[in-house]
Amino acid sequence: MRRAKGEKGFALVLTLVITALMVAVTTDLVHQAYVDISLSRGFRDGQQASLLAESGVSGGIKLLQLALLGQEFSSLSDPWAAPFRMDDETGTIEVAISEESGRINLNGLILPNGEFEPFTLAALQRVGARLEIPDEAWSSLADWLDVDDQTRSGGTETPYYASLRTPYKARNGAMVTTAELTLVRGFTAETVRKLTPFVTIHAGQPGAPLSQININTAPKEVIAALDERIDDRLAERIMEERRLRPFKNTAELSRVPGFDTIAIGLLGKISVKGTLFKITSLARVKESGRTVEAVVRQSGSTQDFLSWQEY
Repeated sequence: MRRAKGEKGFALVLTLVITALMVAVTTDLVHQAYVDISLSRGFRDGQQASLLAESGVSGGIKLLQLALLGQEFSSLSDPWAAPFRMDDETGTIEVAISEESGRINLNGLILPNGEFEPFTLAALQRVGARLEIPDEAWSSLADWLDVDDQTRSGGTETPYYASLRTPYKARNGAMVTTAELTLVRGFTAETVRKLTPFVTIHAGQPGAPLSQININTAPKEVIAALDERIDDRLAERIMEERRLRPFKNTAELSRVPGFDTIAIGLLGKISVKGTLFKITSLARVKESGRTVEAVVRQSGSTQDFLSWQEY
């Protein structure tokens, strides 16, 4: 009963936050000069939808701040993990939040010296084996990320890409989108589509050599990729345990039979609280719709925007 009351109270606070944002947007629209009667209705509605979508991202950030305040873990049972929708006379906002900290960081495949980061490589190889991605593809990705044009064993560098019908160069730096993988030898559009739910391009902490993976939010495929001794059955037991009661610290991983010894070896590589969140806000005004996707690194009451896309 106490939990139910708490959830209702939280929902009320969230409703007030989003309503305030929508009212602010509506007021702003009334006073902005570019919303002119001479503009077509479609253009005006699109502008309104764009601003509403932005307000949905702001509401998502407020939701994260409220949900994670004073909490030492984050999980799929938290209020932020449930999509929400708001309607008023201006339009409709639908907001969904997912955590990127439960994924493997592709940009973490190599260390600053250009060598493979062993844990990340092994995890990607295990996911890759499930998706039938050859190991050579990870060598090609490492060459795409490193700063030189020296081809490593099994890898691919600029000379290969320059020989294609539409030539281009290896980035020789960090990727800026997951879709960029389609430019790397060994990754087809279909491969990238299958891989995307399990990977990110963002680091949990800026400059950290290894991005810890949140065991409370990682999908089964990522959990099974953490160690060669974790099979699907053990991964499913971990997911069932966290569903019943999220892990509040890494010591609580010993609750899962067969995982306690493995968990000790994963200390420093896994966590129970994430910092990376993707907020997807869809707004509709009459026949016009806009979507904003933002990835933020959340820390207490502050956040850094790592990416922002509107379409």
